[in-house]
Amino acid sequence: MATLLPKPIDPEEVAKRENAAKTQGIFFPGSDLDEVAKHFIGNTHRYRENIIIPKMYGVVQIKTNEEKLVEAAFESCAFKSFMSCVLGYGLGAAIGLFSSSVNPSIADPMAGEKQQTAREIFREMRTATHSYGKNFAVIGAVFAAVECVIESKRGVSDWKNGTYAGAVTGGLIGLRAGVKAGIIGAAGFAAFSTVIDYYMRHR
Repeated sequence: MATLLPKPIDPEEVAKRENAAKTQGIFFPGSDLDEVAKHFIGNTHRYRENIIIPKMYGVVQIKTNEEKLVEAAFESCAFKSFMSCVLGYGLGAAIGLFSSSVNPSIADPMAGEKQQTAREIFREMRTATHSYGKNFAVIGAVFAAVECVIESKRGVSDWKNGTYAGAVTGGLIGLRAGVKAGIIGAAGFAAFSTVIDYYMRHR
């Protein structure tokens, strides 16, 4: 009577297959050369998501899904733009505070002008600081967003991303004063971004 149950595994057949695999090899017919090839090519044991764990010194750690989500959030264009906006505001505020402190509006007593009070001086410093910070925040956010989008579309991380992003950012900022100012702003910002990126990559 025929049965649907699988046939039991024959240990002798398994041993014959293992010996044949060892004799024939995976890459080369010779067993010694095949072992060397497998050693240099790496470990082919797949644990999860078709990830090949190479042979290396130290402990191999596979990132969890939560760690991958956190890394994806930090590498997203929205987060980069937000951080550039915050850092740009801080840098602009520092520059505005410095410029307003070294160049205060001093009244001329001989011309009969009224002396400014400390409250008025601090108000002007706050206005200048906020103005510089807002401008730098907009520039940083636009530049980071454009560069991230260009890098994502091109799929390459090189100096061209900063040049293109600088041209777009400078052009958008300069267009408020006209087409000519937009072209000059795009060229100047692209050149500045290229120089800075070259310095950061080759220092």
